[in-house]
Amino acid sequence: MTPLRLGTRRSRLATTQSQWVADQLEAAGHEVELVEITTEGDVSAQALTAIGGTGVFASAIRHALLDGRIDVAVHSLKDLPTAPEPGLTIAAVPVREDSRDVLVARDGLTLGELPQGSVVGTGSPRRAAQLAALGLGLEIRPIRGNVDTRIGFVTEGLLDAVVLARAGLSRLGRLGDATEVIDPIQVLPAPGQGALAVECRSDRADVLDAVASLDDADTRVAVTAERALLRALEAGCTAPVGALAEVVEGDDGLELSLRAFAGSDDGTIELRRSLVGPYTEPEALGARLAQILLDDGAADIEGTTTTATSRSEHVS
Repeated sequence: MTPLRLGTRRSRLATTQSQWVADQLEAAGHEVELVEITTEGDVSAQALTAIGGTGVFASAIRHALLDGRIDVAVHSLKDLPTAPEPGLTIAAVPVREDSRDVLVARDGLTLGELPQGSVVGTGSPRRAAQLAALGLGLEIRPIRGNVDTRIGFVTEGLLDAVVLARAGLSRLGRLGDATEVIDPIQVLPAPGQGALAVECRSDRADVLDAVASLDDADTRVAVTAERALLRALEAGCTAPVGALAEVVEGDDGLELSLRAFAGSDDGTIELRRSLVGPYTEPEALGARLAQILLDDGAADIEGTTTTATSRSEHVS
């Protein structure tokens, strides 16, 4: 049997995620070989907004798929641009990890316990905007680096706290470093946060069949709604965006509840809206909620530093 060549970024988090997918495929009877690929986002120290947004983490891996150097790729779903990539298909979206953000702070502090003027690091315009909107008097400082580097900023006394994705800490076995799991009422996650995307070429029926069993229907529906909202906002809103969809039980069966945030990067403007719709129509739900945000002023928000392709950000 020819091994499935699974492409992954070189970071510890990326390889951990990819190994998890490889383990699932091997349990299903497939042989898998990990192929590490370096992306521009891994080697550049510049802010994501300066080097092209989230696509910098996916483009090199996608080129390897299209060139036939690998058979399948694993991405953090929030790192993928919302526009479809010609010739490629997201063949599976495995069951999602907890999508919430966490705080890693000195002395075990929570957000509410951090003194005014505390310096909090994040590479995410979305997090920065929502933290600023809380009005806690925090100083938000942009940072880059992997999970270990970011936590190190706190343990070495360079920052009072950092905000990270809970999913990343969980996958690395470092949840013990978190001093608070942040309620989405305070900070909504990035669209697709906590979910993985297993991608392959559209013309590889053998690979499509091999990975199909990894797909989780509820996760796919939820992230489809979140990414549809983000895609609809890209034409008319440059604000940091957060979104979270959850499957809920309605009077007539399963429904989808979608919450979203759009605001200015300094926290002076924040729009939080929600909508419930049919489980079977996630794209329509996302588009409808995006239109509500636009109608309520998201299209007019100015002074942001993000671009349309950089709103769902990398955190590993």
